[in-house]
Amino acid sequence: MQLFYAFLILLFLGSILGMIYVIYYNRLQDAKNRIEQAEGIIDETLRKRYDIIVRMSNLAKSNLKEKKDYFKEYVNLKNEAISNFDMDRKLKEAIGIIYNLRNDYPELQKNAEVKEIISEIKNTDEKMTASIAYYNRYTSVLNDLIRKFPSNLISKIHHFKILPFFDKKDMQDDDILDFKL
Repeated sequence: MQLFYAFLILLFLGSILGMIYVIYYNRLQDAKNRIEQAEGIIDETLRKRYDIIVRMSNLAKSNLKEKKDYFKEYVNLKNEAISNFDMDRKLKEAIGIIYNLRNDYPELQKNAEVKEIISEIKNTDEKMTASIAYYNRYTSVLNDLIRKFPSNLISKIHHFKILPFFDKKDMQDDDILDFKL
C-alpha cells in the first residue's frame, strides 16, 4: 500500500513538473514566434523603403536639371550583406535626402509622384516604429525568460539564445556608448 502511495506522489510531482515545463516552453516559443513575426514585418517594410528610394532616384534623375545621382550609394545597398538595423539606418539617410531635395527644388514640391512618395515614407515610418517596438518588447520578454529560473533550464535544453535589441543596444556588455544619442 505504501508503494502505491509513493507511486501516486511521484506521478503527481512528475505531472506538476511536466506542466511547468510545458508552460515555460510555450512562453519561450511564443516570444520567439512574435519576434519572428516582427522581423518579417521589418523586412517587408525595409523592402518597401528601398523601392521608394529607387523610385525617387529615377524621379530625381528625370525631373531635375542637375543630373547628379543623389541615391547611388543607397540604390546599391541591395547588393550588400548588411543587417536590418544597418539597412534601416542607411535608408533613413536616403529619406533625409528625399526631404532635402523636395525642399530645395520647387518643381519636386508640386510633383504628384513626390507627394505620393512622401506619403508612403510616412506610412513606412509608422509601420517601422511599431514593428521595432514590438520586436524589442518581445526580445526583452525572451531574454528575461532565458535568464530566469526555471525557464533558463528549458531554454538551455532547446538552445534559445539571448537576442540583441533592434538598435543593437546590449545592456549586458561594457560598452557605455550604446546609449548615447
